[in-house]
Amino acid sequence: MKLSDLSPAFGSTSVGKRKGRGIGTGNGKTGGRGHKGQKARSGGGVRVGFEGGQMPLARRIPKRGFNNIFAKPLDAVNVTMLNRFNDGDVVDVEALTSSGIISSCKYGFKVIGNGDVTKKLTVKASAFSESAKQKIEAAGGKAEVI
Repeated sequence: MKLSDLSPAFGSTSVGKRKGRGIGTGNGKTGGRGHKGQKARSGGGVRVGFEGGQMPLARRIPKRGFNNIFAKPLDAVNVTMLNRFNDGDVVDVEALTSSGIISSCKYGFKVIGNGDVTKKLTVKASAFSESAKQKIEAAGGKAEVI
């Protein structure tokens, strides 16, 4: 087989429609744009969200509260998940991703006190809930904020 023998699979490619090339093409004259109007013009059309002068949906719906666009959401990890590790282990982002507890940790993780921990661990996290911190320290471990 040579490079010149290669061709795409049958039906996988199609020739583009040539607009405005005569009445026999079916796309002549107006070129599929109809007669007159805003969308028939060159550069015509409306912006995204425009509803013909009616108040757009994005402005009709009430806004409530505060949405912090700079927020860095933390991944949540329950205390029970920490029982997968051995006594004396250091639990950090690398340990959690390698064990498959969290897939990708963009901004860090917070340990939440759901369940119980039985192992003595050193946990390095971005944040801890108060109950999680108490449970880790009650098991003989340490909760370090990084």
